[in-house]
Amino acid sequence: MTHSFRSRALAIGAGLALTCSLGACAKSEEGTSSGTGSSDSAAAAQQLAGQKGGDCTLDQYGAKKMDSLKGATVGFSQSEKEANPFRIAETQSMKDEAEKRGVKLETTNANSQLPKQIADIKTLIAKGVDVLIVAPLNSSGLEPAFNAAAAKGIPVITVDRELDAGFCENWVTFIGSDFLEQGHRAAKAMDAATGGKANVAILLGSSGNNVTTNRTKGFVDEIKASAPGLKVVAQQTGDFARDKGQSVTEQLLQANPDIDAIYAENDEMALGAVTAITGAGKTPGKDVKIVSVDGTRNAVQAIVDGKLNAVIESNPRFGPLAFDTAEKFLSGTTVKENLIIKDREYDSKNAKDEVDSAY
Repeated sequence: MTHSFRSRALAIGAGLALTCSLGACAKSEEGTSSGTGSSDSAAAAQQLAGQKGGDCTLDQYGAKKMDSLKGATVGFSQSEKEANPFRIAETQSMKDEAEKRGVKLETTNANSQLPKQIADIKTLIAKGVDVLIVAPLNSSGLEPAFNAAAAKGIPVITVDRELDAGFCENWVTFIGSDFLEQGHRAAKAMDAATGGKANVAILLGSSGNNVTTNRTKGFVDEIKASAPGLKVVAQQTGDFARDKGQSVTEQLLQANPDIDAIYAENDEMALGAVTAITGAGKTPGKDVKIVSVDGTRNAVQAIVDGKLNAVIESNPRFGPLAFDTAEKFLSGTTVKENLIIKDREYDSKNAKDEVDSAY
């Protein structure tokens, strides 16, 4: 098998300027997919905001050509419990697209355990899957499983969390949001919600993945550049969980009673913060402004109810783009290293009209 043996850190945010609102995104420097004319490819093209990075081909990766995915078996390795709307929508999108295309889908769930995800992927390989779609738990640590897939020429497509290295060596492409840009957009939304002046607490996502790193960096960099009146006075992890978002917010409000804004790096933590703020005798969305990232229906409804101020979407509906990319790659089409999915944005101006389309 021939590999490129490149080991590079991904930098999706660098040089990629996406301006997104209500699903309309400007394309990246590399342009967007034109689709193939089929309804499946058209749906995938509508999801694609931009693409960048290096190229990966069948020969480089060492995979065998297939004319179509119809009748093939695809494995999907989910990283976390389907206990929050993002993971539920992500898995359902894979199931729906597999059924639509006549593909057999094998699914596993690692329940937030890295050793289990490695074992899950190896189990899917043993079942003879033709393609692997993986939502990585962390940005590193899955190399034993990915190397096993590459040794058998099984293409690996990663979604929602980037990997630190291994492009076109043991994975083919990453499909996901521009997490750095999400942080920038969240900062701009916070600036608008607060009038440019606030003491901000950040509810960090889980450690060990680029989602948390880039959503934090994008937010902090943006306020330094354009919103100096926003002061980050506390940062603490809430592990992307509602209960921990609540408990951390309770602690932060006790320790820093002057906090009047919260940036939550996902909606579940934001909704936990709403409960904590209410329990502290304050009004969420008014006394304490809240901006979050995800775009779940519960969070968008909270904007309608006046409890959240803005939400930057992180689109979990990867199915059409992931399956289309797999089919194109196996047919011999070169794919880019990073495929950026379109994300919307919600605030008081559009939340009521858009809540039913949230996930």
